[in-house]
Amino acid sequence: MVVEFDLLIPVPGASCATPTTPNEEMNGAGNLMDFLDEPFPDVGTYEDFHTIDWLREKSRDTDRHRKITSKSKESMWELIKSLLDAWSGWVVMLLIGLLSGTLAGVIDLAVDWMTDLKEGVCLSAFWYSHEQCCWTSNETTFDDRDKCPQWQTWAELMTGHAEGGGAYVLNYFLYVLWALLFSFLAVSLVRVFAPYACGSGIPEIKTILSGFIIRGYLGKWTLLIKTVTLVLAVSSGLSLGKEGPLVHVACCCGNLFCSLFSKYSKNEGKRREVLSAAAAAGVSVAFGAPIGGVLFSLEEVSYYFPLKTLWRSFFAALVAAFTLRAINPFGNSRLVLFYVEYHTPWYMAELVPFILLGVFGGLWGTLFIRANIAWCRRRKTTQLGKYPVLEVIAVTAITAVLAFPNPYTRRSTSELISELFNDCGALESSQLCDYVNNPNMSRPVDDIPDRPAGPGVYNALWQLALALVFKIVITIFTFGMKIPSGLFIPSMAVGAIAGRIVGIAVEQMAYHHHDWIIFKNWCRPGADCVTPGLYAMVGAAACLGGVTRMTVSLVVIMFELTGGLEYIVPLMAAAVTSKWVADAFGKEGIYESHIQLNGYPYLDVRDEFTHRTLATDVMRPRRNDPPLAVLTQDSTTVEDAEALIKDTDYSGFPVVVSRESERLIGFVQRRDLTLAIKTARQKQDGVVSSSMVYFTEDAQQLPASDPQPLKLRRILNLSPFTVTDHTPMETVVDIFRKLGLRQCLVTRKGRPATHGSDDEPGPGVHHVQLDPVSTPRSLFCCHIYSTCSNLFLLSST
Repeated sequence: MVVEFDLLIPVPGASCATPTTPNEEMNGAGNLMDFLDEPFPDVGTYEDFHTIDWLREKSRDTDRHRKITSKSKESMWELIKSLLDAWSGWVVMLLIGLLSGTLAGVIDLAVDWMTDLKEGVCLSAFWYSHEQCCWTSNETTFDDRDKCPQWQTWAELMTGHAEGGGAYVLNYFLYVLWALLFSFLAVSLVRVFAPYACGSGIPEIKTILSGFIIRGYLGKWTLLIKTVTLVLAVSSGLSLGKEGPLVHVACCCGNLFCSLFSKYSKNEGKRREVLSAAAAAGVSVAFGAPIGGVLFSLEEVSYYFPLKTLWRSFFAALVAAFTLRAINPFGNSRLVLFYVEYHTPWYMAELVPFILLGVFGGLWGTLFIRANIAWCRRRKTTQLGKYPVLEVIAVTAITAVLAFPNPYTRRSTSELISELFNDCGALESSQLCDYVNNPNMSRPVDDIPDRPAGPGVYNALWQLALALVFKIVITIFTFGMKIPSGLFIPSMAVGAIAGRIVGIAVEQMAYHHHDWIIFKNWCRPGADCVTPGLYAMVGAAACLGGVTRMTVSLVVIMFELTGGLEYIVPLMAAAVTSKWVADAFGKEGIYESHIQLNGYPYLDVRDEFTHRTLATDVMRPRRNDPPLAVLTQDSTTVEDAEALIKDTDYSGFPVVVSRESERLIGFVQRRDLTLAIKTARQKQDGVVSSSMVYFTEDAQQLPASDPQPLKLRRILNLSPFTVTDHTPMETVVDIFRKLGLRQCLVTRKGRPATHGSDDEPGPGVHHVQLDPVSTPRSLFCCHIYSTCSNLFLLSST
């Protein structure tokens, strides 16, 4: 709900971020000044890198809905307008699902083609990928289904020779060249046209959904450039995925359609409900997992997720999935990315290796987060950060040079995971299925018993071991570069490789030592009792969970992704174990760690406040500090207000009865005060620097010779949220989280709480500042974009 919070003691010299109150609309926030017939532009809006006021946005939407309901009884046209307003949310969800599904399908098709373009070209139709090219060929045989005359490698096309050392070197060189070209185009487009199009986007989406404003992050240019550069980045062969960036793309679609309806374009709170649903649609099209997408939005990215948003998220994910299925980018008439069909149930004894894979996933997640954050911090604090293009080119060159010799790293990561997940049947031609066959076997094709591994399997194990080390190391340096880069697929690849290796090891142990007590009860000779592909699936879930700390949504995504509904328990065991192990070394997942690294103000609802302090314990200024800046209700001039605005950079000011009384009247935003004075000087005759500013309902009778007063009662928040000075800080933090406050005023007996000479609450004016030494840095600190020199700011840095 909130990202930027201020705990203000409203006494002379104070500053605060914009106040929030559920009754602000009732105070007249919709009509700011008595001298205006209608509100002027920009009032009630937020500046860039500021936090929205959740309570005010909720109040504004309630008032808007109340007006529409009352008007609907006046005429048939108003009734139709009210119905259109009620259905506008579903229309937006429909449009988001259609556009995000279409973009995802186009991205999938383009990635398949451009990935294969690095190795060769289809002569019959250059826009066909390798698989599509051979589908259309009448000369393709089953044994050589990956080879057809219409598809030629670059060496074969240029020299006429498909084999030999010269052909290998030429293919190697062109593979690296294409990879460098794709990555250079991607980073150049991002750097020149849309700097916000880089990275995964999920840390920023989480921050935006919690209420922070980042102008342009969900704009049209970002949508266009992210879509194009995502294709280029994935096609370059870098160790990254498109799933995280697809969430960003879907949220850009949601923001685009919000601008078509004033219900969402003029209310930042309602806009974030749409963006939560768009995030669900993004995961739905990324994995073909609509239910998992809804749960992902609920568990991982959304801060405020009412029941109505749950329904609409489900609808948006459904439409997006249908759209993707209609495009059929995978060519298998299935929605899921890695469809598997295992013919063997799992056994209780297998929970041991499943849990061990969970331990590996937790350790891998911890290693990756710490190493990646250390590298990203080095990038931000050294000269490396000034050369993003050079960094991308260097990492791409290293990746391409090391990836080409190994067939498991040369192919796209999605194809690698698909092969690792697959069960070995009689029709499989992969090295992983090179088992020694018994010629006397007369079993059905789908019930092949365990067999001894052949030379192809052992060769594949060595290649997979090298691929595992390569993926672990290179992903650390790839994630976070200035190109679109997702983390789901690389993490799953690491887990799938480790899981397949473990699965083959368990399979061969069961075959050669079936008389061991651990195998005796469930693995008989000649039976198919171990499925290595299942271990790959469990390992993929474990590693992804270790990096992201997802649990429920992860399990649902995995069984939707593979169609393996029967294997939920192994997935749950691995996911929970992975989270437990990773949490033992640190509570933050990769996205929360990047939020802290980038200094985004984010107050995580899962963080615990363990310090036993009171609101009075963090009060400032101290004795020698300047007093808090305030406005009085009827003794401030326009010149005084302008001087206060000029001399301070505070976000708002408390309004008191007088400097002697110091009884709190309300709170006024700096932005609204600035706009009110500027507009009054332009539109109201007689307003000069010596004009009195009144925050009361009725202005005093002034002599005729005095200048025209300026009445600003309508911009005053008369009901700012307050607590007493003895309120426990644990309660204050909880209030900020659950109500979405931007600031909370601390009072004592109706007056601003202060410190006396003996450090007990007493007369005087002070405000609150949290001691950074005695409080956790993850919760309390000043955000880089906010002004909080004398504010109490709760945020994640």
